[in-house]
Amino acid sequence: MSESAVPYEPIEATTSVSTRAAGAAVGGEGAVLTEVSGPRKHLGWFFWVCVGWIVLVILLAVFAALLPLPNPNYQNFAIPANAGPSAGHWFGVDDLSRDILSRVIYGARVSLIVGFGAMAIGLALGGVLGMIAGYRRGTVDTVVNSASYVLLAFPALVAVIAIVTFWGHQLWKITIVIGVASAPLIFRIIRAATLSYATRDFVMAAKALGASDTRILLKEILPNIMPITVSFSLIGVATIVVLEGSLAFLGLSIPGPTPSWGNMLNESRTYLNVNPWLALFPALAMFSFLLALNLVGDRLRQHFDVTEIKL
Repeated sequence: MSESAVPYEPIEATTSVSTRAAGAAVGGEGAVLTEVSGPRKHLGWFFWVCVGWIVLVILLAVFAALLPLPNPNYQNFAIPANAGPSAGHWFGVDDLSRDILSRVIYGARVSLIVGFGAMAIGLALGGVLGMIAGYRRGTVDTVVNSASYVLLAFPALVAVIAIVTFWGHQLWKITIVIGVASAPLIFRIIRAATLSYATRDFVMAAKALGASDTRILLKEILPNIMPITVSFSLIGVATIVVLEGSLAFLGLSIPGPTPSWGNMLNESRTYLNVNPWLALFPALAMFSFLLALNLVGDRLRQHFDVTEIKL
């Protein structure tokens, strides 16, 4: 059978981040030992506590309408304004007698939509371009890489504030703007990860067997860069949630009365001396959710860490 007739099958990388083995490149002095140390470490119970909290927040936000909660915008004037926590209102009520617990749970929807939606847009733009540039290199890499440097040189926060101010405060517009602004940084991360695998032996073997570039990117490179992509994405979602909260605190996010964690913090400034619960509970919700995202993302990065040692 001729070489061209040999069917191509995806080759599993011996130095894949999903294995426990260590491999060395043949070549004597200067050879590179690729050590996959991550899977030897246990994720730990605290990792799963953080994962459980993230899942709980997402479920509460998604199924908020099914929970026994009052409408977040309902003004119950039978209760004194700025009343503290009670059996009927666990987090108390705000200056318009609206239930704070209901507004915190419904407000999570805005942060989740912006955080995960913007990160998905950033991955679709920067991630795809990063893989193509890191694999193809040459002129494609030079052009896209230079463009990313230009975009990163401009302060992203200033650009987001300017665009949102003139374009509008709708949720989908804020998500798109932040997603596009995050694409250059995501491009840099994915490109660097792709470069580290583009010249590995299993990729070279796949090329020799006649695999197409698309198949190599999807079957050989993508599974290996997926761990760093997931861990970075979680940390990126946390950063985007902070950015949206900052915009809301400046009055540049979605307008009221739609609740969001940032809007609630912004509205609470006038009544902090009278009702500290207005700021405490949305701040705790945002803090705990961001902390869990960062810890999970960082722990995954450590777990799948790949170190290269020159011999």
